[in-house]
Amino acid sequence: MELPWGFEFEESVFEGGGQGRKDPSSLPPAYSARRCEPQWFCEETDFEDAAETINVKKFRGDLAYKQQEFKKALCEYSSCHDLLPPSNVAMRRDVEESQARCLAHLGRHKEALEIAQMLRNGATNTDHVTTILGLQLTIYRTMGHTEKTIECLQQLVSLHPFHSGYWKLLAEAYLSLSPFPLPSLASERDLPQRNGSAALLEPLSNGAGFQRCKKHTWREDFSLRLPSETNGSFVSGEESQRAEGCINDLEKLESQHTKKSVTFGTVGQEEVWMYACASFVRARLLLQLLQLHQCSFALENNLKAQQEIEDKVASFGLRRDVLFLVTEVMGEDLTPEKLKEDSQGEVKCIGASALASLMTATTAGFERKWFQKLRGQLCCFDCCT
Repeated sequence: MELPWGFEFEESVFEGGGQGRKDPSSLPPAYSARRCEPQWFCEETDFEDAAETINVKKFRGDLAYKQQEFKKALCEYSSCHDLLPPSNVAMRRDVEESQARCLAHLGRHKEALEIAQMLRNGATNTDHVTTILGLQLTIYRTMGHTEKTIECLQQLVSLHPFHSGYWKLLAEAYLSLSPFPLPSLASERDLPQRNGSAALLEPLSNGAGFQRCKKHTWREDFSLRLPSETNGSFVSGEESQRAEGCINDLEKLESQHTKKSVTFGTVGQEEVWMYACASFVRARLLLQLLQLHQCSFALENNLKAQQEIEDKVASFGLRRDVLFLVTEVMGEDLTPEKLKEDSQGEVKCIGASALASLMTATTAGFERKWFQKLRGQLCCFDCCT
């Protein structure tokens, strides 16, 4: 029988009904899945199969790492690495990354960074780059190196601009550069109490009060302000003296809390707070988009993260119209087409030069791409207010 599109069946295949079937007794036995008890790999068992031994050692290392027994985990990973054949590149990279993470937690940062550099030199796709940047992020965080942490997060955001977790971590890293807590983050016991002068430290509310002058500037929204006008009347000379005393107390408080650099490169404190706020807002927008497609514990974690961000953003004490402007600018690229393209999660194999550019993006370039328009909009906003 010949079909119209050139397909042709052999009639003999269908002749004889079921006579052509094999005897069931000659078929191989049915597949039976292996059943393992919890933590079966912890037992002292000799395995004849080398691949099984490698897996067991890897599992033991993973369990020890989860239990924060980093020295034990490092030993298991090292034993596993010694048994791995050179041809098994994927697992070798996985085990080497695990070794570096253990070394970082053990305080052996130099060795951890050497392994990270070795993995970086062998990267061939975007998945490798993401893994390496995540590893470097862990190392620098254990070192307490905030600026390097921010650089890693900026590169991760550049690679995955729709990843809410990276934006949230970046915002928290920016905020950690602040020399002391924001006004509304500081507790009453931390603030100096001098003849009611602490009341002058309240952040700018949604109203029109607490401005230094009639013309409002965006820097006042991202910095500690000491108002010269309250309820429409200027402060008296006595109140001004109390305010000066309050500033002195704040300087003492700042010196007690300062453990990190006030500036990040050439960026001032107000700009850092602006970057932190904008990053929090971006993370919240992305979480709100994800919320539409989540349920159960994933939705619960999403809502919890949104509430944490909401509290952080509220602590900046921004005016409502300023916060609306930040939200508008940081969410203007969140179109359905771009989100759909990003959700496909394709691993791209790219050339060495392109990989190098992904991992050497500068802080200035990142901030110019993501925050320059916001700064310009805020400056224009100032001129119109």
